[in-house]
Amino acid sequence: MSSPAERNAPRNSRGQGFKGRPHHRRESVSDEWLWGWHAVEAALANPLREPAEKLMATPERAARIEARFGRQPELQRVDNAAIAQVLPNGAVHQGVALKAPLLESADLASFEAKPGAVLLVLDQVTDPQNVGAIMRSAAALGAAGLILQDRHAPKLTGALAKAAAGAVDVVPTARVVNLSRALEELESSGWRAVGLDGAAERTLDAVLDGGPVVLVLGSEGDGLRRLVAEHCDELARIPMPGGFESLNVSAAAAIALYEAARPRR
Repeated sequence: MSSPAERNAPRNSRGQGFKGRPHHRRESVSDEWLWGWHAVEAALANPLREPAEKLMATPERAARIEARFGRQPELQRVDNAAIAQVLPNGAVHQGVALKAPLLESADLASFEAKPGAVLLVLDQVTDPQNVGAIMRSAAALGAAGLILQDRHAPKLTGALAKAAAGAVDVVPTARVVNLSRALEELESSGWRAVGLDGAAERTLDAVLDGGPVVLVLGSEGDGLRRLVAEHCDELARIPMPGGFESLNVSAAAAIALYEAARPRR
């Protein structure tokens, strides 16, 4: 007669009890993966990127890749499940994923201070979805570049790159150790820094003059840090006649970029 423990033990797939699915070992997830059609397509089209280490695509996506970019030696034709195995849980990969070295940081000196030029500085905005959405707006509205703090900002891969829909490879991005010093360097090159602050006296449209401008946005909740705000030439607010005075940082960035892009006399 079997013991209670033996009677309650799950049976293997040959018995009449529970039939478990085969266990697949999940590949270690790297932070260098890009996924989603627009993100991968833009990466493959970017001549500044180093060659991909691995490119995985479903047969349909693989055909589209090779039709546009020619033969890709590193391309692996796989099914959706195989792609999902190398990505974080829940990643919406759209049948394609690429593993490649991270993009090199842009040089601050490469941003030319010319009339109408706009740069974005993000002060400790850490949510990848927000940064990705901001990059997408920056690409759509013609921003000259984006500046992030090196230690307190997400990498331009993964969920961020998916949210950016290809903008990671379109908008030049500089990562700096100290944002205050970066603003000083930009000012010496002819840029004017305007920090977004809901408590500022003047509105953004009144502050902008059509010259090269750096729009500085802080994290949600805390806003701009004191030292970063002090390194701005002026603080400005986005007028909110509806009386609801809280905007998601990516929405605020889109509005500010649109305002800065409008022609001014």
